[in-house]
Amino acid sequence: MMTYQNDLDATPFLSTRLRRMTRVLALLLCAVILAPSAHAQDQQKPAPPASTPDEGPATDNGGLIIKKKKEPTEPEAPPAPAQEKIKNPDNATYSLRVDVPIVNLGVNVMLDKTHQFVPGLKAGNFLVLEDGVEQQVTSVRTVQTPITAVMLLEFAANSYYLIRDMQNASQVFYRSLRPDDYIAVITYDLKTHILTDFTNNKETVGQALQTLTIPGFSDTNMFDALYETLDRVSRIEGRKYIILIGSGRDTFSRLTLDKILAKVKATPNVTIFSIGTGALINELRDASGRMGGIQRLDTLQAENQLKTFASMTGGLYFNPLFQGALPDIFAQINDSVRNQYLLTYKPTNPKNDGTYRKIKVILVDREGKPLKMADEKGKPLKYSIVARDGYNAKRTVE
Repeated sequence: MMTYQNDLDATPFLSTRLRRMTRVLALLLCAVILAPSAHAQDQQKPAPPASTPDEGPATDNGGLIIKKKKEPTEPEAPPAPAQEKIKNPDNATYSLRVDVPIVNLGVNVMLDKTHQFVPGLKAGNFLVLEDGVEQQVTSVRTVQTPITAVMLLEFAANSYYLIRDMQNASQVFYRSLRPDDYIAVITYDLKTHILTDFTNNKETVGQALQTLTIPGFSDTNMFDALYETLDRVSRIEGRKYIILIGSGRDTFSRLTLDKILAKVKATPNVTIFSIGTGALINELRDASGRMGGIQRLDTLQAENQLKTFASMTGGLYFNPLFQGALPDIFAQINDSVRNQYLLTYKPTNPKNDGTYRKIKVILVDREGKPLKMADEKGKPLKYSIVARDGYNAKRTVE
């Protein structure tokens, strides 16, 4: 009986353990059943279609996303300029200017008879008076000035040799021109022809000379051409020069020799330099006996006329036999017309009052007496001093 009673007491304990085990097994069974179902749902989702090489890469067909446009921004303002550094305080501006007056005076010294330039003068030979007060000349140097000249050329159908000599002489003079020279080219035969008016364009002068190829008339009206040229240059201020290149013969002019000589004498500030043509051919004809008495007289008269025109105006006359003498001839002419003394001094009156100061230049020797000149034979030579008679002083700069 005791044994049976113990078995009955153990029965409720076993029943409780069985219930707990049953619950655990039920939970495990549910977990096993639900897991395959979730895996199956994942497998049922459609996979994206695989792309082929012909179709290109796969793209998303969803909606197009447009980014919001940025609002335009105003350009940045340029940086402010650097502030100027002012050395003076309070932005005050001060200036200092010192004017030391210096006068540069151009002086020409020429012999009255030949109008040749007198070289070799020193600072001690120049006495400069400004308003009657002697000035101290600090420097003297020789400079070359531009010229205003007319090339008056005989161009007629009388002789090939005369034309060739004229062309050679005019070309040598043309090559000696400088940029500041003003030159006019005039030719004459029966009439006077202006090839170019006064110009400082050397190319224009050269082109005018190149047209001298085929002459027109054989007559040479030199007196008429020279009269017209003198009348033309008399309207120009300053000193002018006429380079007369020709045979010197006059065949059919309306004017006589006396009238043209009176015109030459009455025309101021004009110097004539004469260059004869045909000297070589005349010498050959005379040496061979082909020049008769009348022709010889005509040649001598023509040469004398050219020489007279030059001597009356203080110029020079040349009659070259050969072309090789032309460079030396025009070098001598250039020395006569271009050279000038440039004097520099500080005026004793330093006021900048704008007044006119009168100037007078005198040549003196070492003892301060008027300078005397003489030729190789001891004969006195008269000379002229060409300089401006005054200048206006500067005004004070406020």
